[in-house]
Amino acid sequence: MMAEEKKSENSTGIAAKLARPNILELQPYRCARDDYSEGVLLDANENALGPTSVPSNSLNPYDNHLVLERYPDPYQIELKKKYAEYRGNGLTHANIFCGVGSDEAIDLLMRIFCRPGVDNILTTPPTYGMYKVSAKVNDVEVITCPLSKTFDLRVPETLNAANNKTKLLFICSPGNPSCKAIPLTEIEKVATSSQYEGIVVVDEAYVDFSDKGSAVSLIQKYPNIVVLQTLSKAFGLAGIRCGFAIGAPDVIQLMNNVKAPYNVNSLTSEVALNAMNSTDTLERNVSILLEQREVVAKSLNSIEFVTQVYPSDSNFLLFRLREKAKEVYKTMANNGVVIRYRGSEMHCSECLRATIGTVEENEKFLMMLVETYQNLSN
Repeated sequence: MMAEEKKSENSTGIAAKLARPNILELQPYRCARDDYSEGVLLDANENALGPTSVPSNSLNPYDNHLVLERYPDPYQIELKKKYAEYRGNGLTHANIFCGVGSDEAIDLLMRIFCRPGVDNILTTPPTYGMYKVSAKVNDVEVITCPLSKTFDLRVPETLNAANNKTKLLFICSPGNPSCKAIPLTEIEKVATSSQYEGIVVVDEAYVDFSDKGSAVSLIQKYPNIVVLQTLSKAFGLAGIRCGFAIGAPDVIQLMNNVKAPYNVNSLTSEVALNAMNSTDTLERNVSILLEQREVVAKSLNSIEFVTQVYPSDSNFLLFRLREKAKEVYKTMANNGVVIRYRGSEMHCSECLRATIGTVEENEKFLMMLVETYQNLSN
């Protein structure tokens, strides 16, 4: 059976308009599994005698059902089809890139669309730190337009901040650390504006905890929107490092052309496919976390030295202390309860961020928070 074919011809869509010329001209590396994945496979210099190890918790120590001596599907077609079916909105596997978390997709988008030392990206702080890191690695300037103090997207100001060298505009929704979702109507305003002609990248790592909807619903209508999602958060699979970019087929095709030949391994692929067949578990776990989020938020609001608890569309809470936030964070971490200090982020002075854990973890966090603050204040 032949794998999905890599295409290198230029299209007439958004990718052809915005991508770097060398990327459009790229003749992608053609790996062995691009051609055949079944039969007597003597084409890829694999070890046909089999693997020296299989997963340690396998029920059968000789179980090699993943055929680990063989390279994996370079395009993860089965997984993409399952994910497209789950997300709906008329998506097909051609709309989906599968990679190592969302971070691989962030890096690829910069490499594809941003000329080093020439183009820039636009971010809306406070936001996810990897945009800035990837931009630095790729020698791409970062321009910013901060969210409002209530963590809303300031659309007119954001559009005014962009210029003719702005190729990617990142909107983190729900935000990190803001934990606030940006309404889809606001994202549409950016995507349809004549002031900005680049790609709108909507990072939805926490979307399954939000009731505000997903920008995936906008993909078929706006080819300049790319949505990033991951299995690391609601799916509870941070350890397998699997994420997706969802967008117009010509954009996704360029991502497939530029990525490493076998970027997603067979072990990750199997767990991810199993997850797509276990969405009942996903929904049950999300429901439990949302219930606990309300319990923890209510408790935080009742604490005298907590001056603000921000509304959350995520699986974490951002809250502000009267003082000593950094000292509280360090002391708690040294005593075994690790949250995040966010006080150096814009609009987040004296703020801490706490992930919603199990009932027992949440109770321990709340108890230690109070004890720690009281001890530091004495």
